[in-house]
Amino acid sequence: MEFKGQYLTYQEYLTLGGTLDEMPFNLLEYNARKEIDSRTQKRFIGIGNEYEEVKLCVYNLIPTIQSYDTTQNKTISSENIDGYSISYGTPQKSFTEAKNSELDDVIYKYLYGVVVNGEHALFIGQDKLKNEELSTC
Repeated sequence: MEFKGQYLTYQEYLTLGGTLDEMPFNLLEYNARKEIDSRTQKRFIGIGNEYEEVKLCVYNLIPTIQSYDTTQNKTISSENIDGYSISYGTPQKSFTEAKNSELDDVIYKYLYGVVVNGEHALFIGQDKLKNEELSTC
């Protein structure tokens, strides 16, 4: 499977000191990219690989995402010893909140202050066109 639009290539990852094999890296890079895109209103699509801050952000998101993916908050909801049956519940809210908080911290650390096409990458407020429309009313 070919991964297009990567913000951090496998070779760049290795140069930074990464130790994962290529396929696990590709999957985690994709997930890191989606986390960045969702928090930046997709401002880096097509140009993310041009920003050193984005590359470093992806590099540092990978171990965070990987640690939560392997943990997966497997809460036991029931257990039967004789027939050895275990049922897992849904992830606890605190697990999801902790994961999102940690991802937010990494993204904020690397992308705070980065400007893309005249807008701060992390800005999620009202866009300029809407402000102009409101001022003419």
